[in-house]
Amino acid sequence: MKEVWIEKYRPLKLADVVGQGDITERLSAYVKQGNLPHLLFAGRAGVGKTTSAIATARELFGDKHWQMNFQEFNASDERGIEVVRQKIKDFARTAPMGDSQFKIIFLDEADALTNDAQAALRRTMERFTKTCRFILSCNYSSKIIEPIQSRCAVFRFRPIPKEPMEGYLRRIAKEEGLKVKDDGIAAIVYLAQGDLRRATNALQVAAATGQVIDEDLVYEATSAVHPDETRELLMTALSGDFIKARKKLDAMLIEGGLAGEDILRAVHRAIFDLGIEDRDKVRLVDKLAEIDFRMVEGSTERIQLESMLAQFVLVGSEAKGSKKP
Repeated sequence: MKEVWIEKYRPLKLADVVGQGDITERLSAYVKQGNLPHLLFAGRAGVGKTTSAIATARELFGDKHWQMNFQEFNASDERGIEVVRQKIKDFARTAPMGDSQFKIIFLDEADALTNDAQAALRRTMERFTKTCRFILSCNYSSKIIEPIQSRCAVFRFRPIPKEPMEGYLRRIAKEEGLKVKDDGIAAIVYLAQGDLRRATNALQVAAATGQVIDEDLVYEATSAVHPDETRELLMTALSGDFIKARKKLDAMLIEGGLAGEDILRAVHRAIFDLGIEDRDKVRLVDKLAEIDFRMVEGSTERIQLESMLAQFVLVGSEAKGSKKP
């Protein structure tokens, strides 16, 4: 049976977790002591929070018994107070299995819990510390109430750096017998933006074609906006040719099947590589933020994207005018 690669190649040991060396070193110290406090893992998606929690449990309890003393809940599925009062409390109050001194509850997306649920969770953490330790995972630690934060050792996970991500992808490619070009790896790293899960999924999608994986194949397989296309679109608009830029936008939306949100994100990244004045970049980013807000509120994306192109045309024309003697 074919497996999803993010699970097939998920590290089983803390030492194998990619790109978070300082955090895994501290967690390994807890494992050696055979004890750990409540933990709070904060960071964006795909940077190793769940993997680190599972690896910590494996090393604490052993490969045979860790699942009996480890329970995972996802707060985004059930975010109300009842899930804390019933499911979490029921698991926390029971004694650990085997020789273990305590059990671990891993609460993923804890920042999705309501304030009432977090208050109930705080009381549960206080009452059952002797039999249960909590590992809370969240994208935004600011959404976790202060009484819980003060009871946890906080670990802030960073986006995965380029070199460790490339090494991880090349290892998967070798294991799977894939032919991957350097520009293909670079394209995946560019698209992932520090998210290792996204990078692994992109590699698996590209590999499904059975071809040599290069830059063009990666962008085609993932239906992502190619940076060269984005730059060409923006340079056309900056040159003052609004109609031609609009036709390029048409091709991206209709022929490429891209969503307006994807194009907006690609433009945001491309702005900082354009050879224009910093003050113009500031104006354009400010305009993009306004357009993004309008699209989220339900405005017609086509009109908003054309408004974006119009702003680039204006900036380009003003820049030309300022260079005239």
